[in-house]
Amino acid sequence: MKSPDVILVNEKDEAIGTMEKMEAHQKGVLHRAFSVFIINDAGELLLQRRALEKYHSAGLWTNACCSHQFPGETTAAAAHRRLQEEMGFDCELHEIFAFTYKSEFDNGLTEHEFDHVLLGVYNGNILPNAAEVCDYRYLPTRQILELIKNEPDTFTIWFHKALPMVLEHMKIPSV
Repeated sequence: MKSPDVILVNEKDEAIGTMEKMEAHQKGVLHRAFSVFIINDAGELLLQRRALEKYHSAGLWTNACCSHQFPGETTAAAAHRRLQEEMGFDCELHEIFAFTYKSEFDNGLTEHEFDHVLLGVYNGNILPNAAEVCDYRYLPTRQILELIKNEPDTFTIWFHKALPMVLEHMKIPSV
């Protein structure tokens, strides 16, 4: 089955075309993506553990959800869609920054993304999609930072890159 197209962008996040998602990851082409971070009223971050069947970063801990915008879809609409599809809830989200990263995986795929990071607050029920998520939990940031220090290989590469900027935005020290 063909995977959906992603939006190819330049370094200024200007759309320059589309490409099938797997082909973009095989070629390491810069494309638009998003990452959603969720906190609760206690200030804890929601982590999900990616399903063991995912095509990369399977079984690793990461932020609430990540994905790609469809051609013609806004970042906000895509973020709400995937939060519902992956975690079974939706909430108000605000984009807090964007960054670019490139990372090669052992399976020959490369993530080269212009990643829009969104933040929301949620305290209700979570109904994760088992095809996307095998576990989830809220943790205080100090505990997450300790886990990253002691078990860095249990977290996704984009989480390592985005978390310090998210904490800076939230005025929480990352060291």
